[in-house]
Amino acid sequence: MNNKQIIFTKPGVAELLDVPVADTLAPNQARVRTVYTVISAGTERANLIGEINISGKIEDCNDRFPRKLGYCGVGVVEEIGSQVTRVKVGDRVVIYFGKHSAYNVMPETSLFPILQENVTDLDAALMVIAGFPAEGVRKARIEYGESAMVVGLGILGLIGVKLAQIAGAVPVIAVDPNPERRALALQFGADHALDPTEEGFTERVKQLTKGGANVVVEASGNSKALKQSLHCCAPMARVTLLGCTRTPDTYDLYHDVHYPGISMIGAHNFARPKVESYPGNWTASDDIQAMLRLISYGRMDLKPLITEIHSPAECFEVFDRLANDPKFPIGVAFDWRRLEE
Repeated sequence: MNNKQIIFTKPGVAELLDVPVADTLAPNQARVRTVYTVISAGTERANLIGEINISGKIEDCNDRFPRKLGYCGVGVVEEIGSQVTRVKVGDRVVIYFGKHSAYNVMPETSLFPILQENVTDLDAALMVIAGFPAEGVRKARIEYGESAMVVGLGILGLIGVKLAQIAGAVPVIAVDPNPERRALALQFGADHALDPTEEGFTERVKQLTKGGANVVVEASGNSKALKQSLHCCAPMARVTLLGCTRTPDTYDLYHDVHYPGISMIGAHNFARPKVESYPGNWTASDDIQAMLRLISYGRMDLKPLITEIHSPAECFEVFDRLANDPKFPIGVAFDWRRLEE
């Protein structure tokens, strides 16, 4: 059958190409007609511009093209294999690590049913990426009344701000040099929004937290920001590494981590249980279902994060901006139904 997919064909270039899709499904597979996919700006820019350090597995870090992204999406099941029981034809599903593609053929374990009728497709399209800060905040094991600082206010950090508030952190301090993102963080539940480049930043954090943040969620993926964050910690603080710090660096582990008793916790999406959740560490499926419930019950509203929706046919211009425009929007989605217009 005919299928269209956005592919990074060479550094800085995205094209919408015709690609094959299986006519026959394996017993455990389902074919999903994609409704929306959302750009994960940090990861997709790194792949788009040709960065080599693009994977947590060193053996997968390379400079090869083409590259195929688009792991955050939502769609409708159109066909299922003979052994599929988790979903049925007609179900709306979150597509876990699919592609920017009109159709995704996935194992049923990568399709998470959307059980709440009042959750929109666009809300659901954010769920894979929302599961990342869900893990980052959950692993911090916030207790209500503890202070929390979220560093880096992209899509991960902003959701992290809201989840820290929901978890009972007080105050919640949002940190980013971009004033527009700081303003949005205040809408998402931050008590304070600070510019880390301002003089006296570290002292201000310690003043607001009465000695340092108990929890830091590092969502920027910037090694300089991580070093600065360690200086803002209270003794025995927990720091979750949510953003992908792709550039190797040198840290003073004795003075900044060992002596003050700081716990640094890896919160990469794949550093989580595959089958069964346990306290402080949930599966991707369970975290995503938790996000869907929070939206359904009105505890969380992610709509302000998506500011642009495009046809996939506009992918060249959209990804050219991602590669070259430092003010690329926080949330950009592709509406795959527009290909049919």
